[in-house]
This record gives sequence, C-alpha cells and structure tokens, in this order.
Amino acid sequence: MLPLVVACSPDHPDSGETSEPAAPSKSESATPTRDSVKSPPELDGTETLAGRQSGTRGGRILEYRKGQKRQDLIVAVRCQGKGEIKVALNPVKVGFSLKCVDGEVTTNYNQVGVTGVEKKGTVSVQAPSTVRWSLTIGRGEPPEGAR
Repeated sequence: MLPLVVACSPDHPDSGETSEPAAPSKSESATPTRDSVKSPPELDGTETLAGRQSGTRGGRILEYRKGQKRQDLIVAVRCQGKGEIKVALNPVKVGFSLKCVDGEVTTNYNQVGVTGVEKKGTVSVQAPSTVRWSLTIGRGEPPEGAR
C-alpha cells in the first residue's frame, strides 16, 4: 500500500471551530439537527465535486471522475450508528477507517496527495448495517508546502 498523505482543513463548511494540527484526519461530532447523515458532506468553495453518495447503509463501490494534475483527492465521510466504516481508494491503493457512534453524526475529511490521484477511480465503502453513511469525493489544491 502506498503511503497516505493527508491534510485536514478547518475551512470546510462542516468542520466547525476545533481542529487538530498535524492530525492525519479530522473528525467531529455534531447534533443531528446540525448535520444529517442523509446529506453528504459539503466541499469548500475552492474544491470541485468528483462524486457523491447520499445517506445509505451497507457497502458500496462508487466511481469518481478524473481530476487535473497536481490536485489532491478529497474524501469526506459522514456517519451515524454503532460500528466502523472502511474506505478504500483505487487505483491509488489508499484506505482509512472511521469509527461511528450511535446517536451522533460524525464527519471526517481526508485529503490524499499521492501519485495517480488525478486519475478516475473507485471508492469502496464497507459498513455494517448498523451504520448510516454519506460520502463526498472532491478535488482540490494541496495544502501550502505539501508538494
């Protein structure tokens, strides 16, 4: 598996005020009135949409569109329910997991900058039936100094 280069941005509309510098990913809990797992996470105004899945349960394989060279791939997942989601990106062979909590909506943004992320591909999501999730895939500029 290739190394994962991840950056988190507190500038995302769903990310709230708190952030943890140098963390590989960012999660936050929110009340169901603020975020709904039915709606996929939003991208910020500088990012472009490459794929999206509204609230669902169980596993899925989704395609995402080709991007421009030097753009990172952004994968934002929102979930609710007891269990863990596993996300795998192909063809770049990068993956991550997200623990989901019953009664809370959790949103996690991952920004991946490895060779090949500009190609079209698929994202595979494995989730137990106890977890509802939604997902947004986007393209964006790498964080300053990342490349």
